[in-house]
Amino acid sequence: MKKEILIGFIVGVIATVFGFIFAIQFFGQSDDWGIVIEQAIAEGFFTKLMSIGALLNLGAFFLFLKKNKDHRAKGVLISTVLILITTMIIKFMN
Repeated sequence: MKKEILIGFIVGVIATVFGFIFAIQFFGQSDDWGIVIEQAIAEGFFTKLMSIGALLNLGAFFLFLKKNKDHRAKGVLISTVLILITTMIIKFMN
C-alpha cells in the first residue's frame, strides 16, 4: 500500500514538473528557461506558472481512479497538496 502511494506521489511530482516546463514554453517570452523563470519571479507570476504546471495532476489522478488504483490516486493528491502549500508559501513570501 505504501509503495502504491509513493508511486502516485512520484507520478504527481513528475507530472507537475512536465506541466511547469510546458507552461514556461507556452507563456514564456524567451527560449531560455532561466530567463523566463527570472522574469516570472520579478513580475510576480511564478506561482501562477506553478499552478498551471500542477494541472497535469488532474489527468493522472482521474486516470488512476478509472483504473481502480486508489492508493496511487491518493499519492497524486498528496503531491498536489504539497505543491499547493509550496505555492502559497512562495506567494506570501513575496
